[in-house]
Amino acid sequence: MPRSLDGLVLAPVADQDPGQVGSRTRFAYHEQDGRIWAEYAGGDIVRGHLVGTREGDRLDFRYVQLTSDGTTSSGHCLSAVTLRPDGRVRLEESWAWESQEGSGTSVVEETADGEACS
Repeated sequence: MPRSLDGLVLAPVADQDPGQVGSRTRFAYHEQDGRIWAEYAGGDIVRGHLVGTREGDRLDFRYVQLTSDGTTSSGHCLSAVTLRPDGRVRLEESWAWESQEGSGTSVVEETADGEACS
């Protein structure tokens, strides 16, 4: 059985472009019966939300966010759930904006200290 994401705090391992998710962003995940959702904030992100589904080690979700300059944006993400050698969860993500041009990949990992988003 794959490890639950419920109650985990994850953070990007590297910064994205300015105005986007970065290493100071924290994602607080929830999971129940194949459904996932999270709140996120930090860095240039004032507030963000994601909702979607999980099948085994695959996540499929949509996200919306508000940045510090007042811009809102939304997109779609597919993630593979893996475990690091130390047992922490790692998500390898492929994402694409739906509200603007652009797509890419990113990696977020469970924080060692459980530091939540603000």
